[in-house]
Amino acid sequence: MTDLSGAWLGTYWQQGQPVRFEMTLVQGGNTISGNILDNNYLGEASLAGTVTGRSVSFTKKYLMGSRHSVEYSGTVSEDENTIRGKWQLPIFSGAWEAQRQDDNLSLEQTIKGVEKIPVGIA
Repeated sequence: MTDLSGAWLGTYWQQGQPVRFEMTLVQGGNTISGNILDNNYLGEASLAGTVTGRSVSFTKKYLMGSRHSVEYSGTVSEDENTIRGKWQLPIFSGAWEAQRQDDNLSLEQTIKGVEKIPVGIA
């Protein structure tokens, strides 16, 4: 069974403009819940939904402002590290994608950076 629990970094496109977001998911059986933080004025939202096989769907509800809801659907990649799909409002829709945030990624980048630092000869 697909397990989506953890941290995700993603982008959704609204009227051709990308909006970055951070998402934390908790999965229990076929249900998911969590939080999303958009990198724009809409800010934080909660989410609740379901996972069936590699299909995921959830409703995102903003916590501030208009408190409107957005419907998301998507497909999880075979390696379970990417989700791609569509978001839908009554009058707008667009694409979205998210990548699993790997804690080892920052360590790998640090190691690569250290490897490139020239060593002086005393």
